[in-house]
Amino acid sequence: MVRANGAVSLRELARVVQTSEVTVRRDVRALEAEGLLDRRHGGAVLPGGFTRESGLPQKSHLSTAEKTAIADLAAGFVQEGEAIVVGAGTTTQELARRLARVPGLTVVTNSLLVAQALAHANRVEVVMTGGTLRGSNYALVGSGAEQSLQGLRVSRAFLSGSGLTAERGLSTSNMLSASVDRALVQAAGEVVVLADHTKLGADTMFQTVPTEVITRLVTDEPPAHDDRAATELQALADQGVQIAVAGSGGAGKGVVHPGSDGLAGERRSPRREVPLPGQRRNHPPGGAPASPLRSASLSEAQSRVADLAPRRR
Repeated sequence: MVRANGAVSLRELARVVQTSEVTVRRDVRALEAEGLLDRRHGGAVLPGGFTRESGLPQKSHLSTAEKTAIADLAAGFVQEGEAIVVGAGTTTQELARRLARVPGLTVVTNSLLVAQALAHANRVEVVMTGGTLRGSNYALVGSGAEQSLQGLRVSRAFLSGSGLTAERGLSTSNMLSASVDRALVQAAGEVVVLADHTKLGADTMFQTVPTEVITRLVTDEPPAHDDRAATELQALADQGVQIAVAGSGGAGKGVVHPGSDGLAGERRSPRREVPLPGQRRNHPPGGAPASPLRSASLSEAQSRVADLAPRRR
């Protein structure tokens, strides 16, 4: 499975071979000792996979249930008439499919897959960046993409990545993708990171969003034995990141509070977020609703979007 897909999660392995994750973890450890694969947090990759980015076909088969739950929960934070940016990735693609139902929405994206998911949404305006197509993830990157985002202001950005730690924030293994993600962040009033539990504690080459810039993390609940992910979640919460935890069935399961006992936190509605103590952002967590745009041209959209969202301090 690792040879075919480039990477695989322990949860998926356990499901396919119909055994426990404890057994799978032991077998993966033995295979690593033989040099056949490398263990990664929550899964395994081909040897040398730390700097190797899995292609879209491989990523689309990893943590599918978790990505669906995360997308369901994240969509609840988007308001009618809002203007947002959505980055590239399989999790953000799942989010885009759900955003098709939000009326008056304007989505700026560098992802062909995100644009495709919204192409037939009659009440959603899609604005594409320029740039050079990166075939491995169907994203527009390079100076053209970055320059097209200059002067743009939207209420929030939804981004994914290859790893997330409290120390470095969100990171990815590709330099061009990281550069465009940073430009997307600069255009947004607040930043929402979508990352399943297998990415928690993983640290890849290029930083995209420092922890202090992340407003909210939407993730799934780590397995009970996954101490590393649980520790990372608590560390992120302690630094003021609002954390919304989705269940595997797609329902919101709770919010992690800094300093609380345990990571489950107080269970709340999936569409309600509790501000965390020590929050550094001076804008409201929900952001200001934005009016819809009518133009599909980025240059025209920039002038209209400028006043749609509060500016970052």
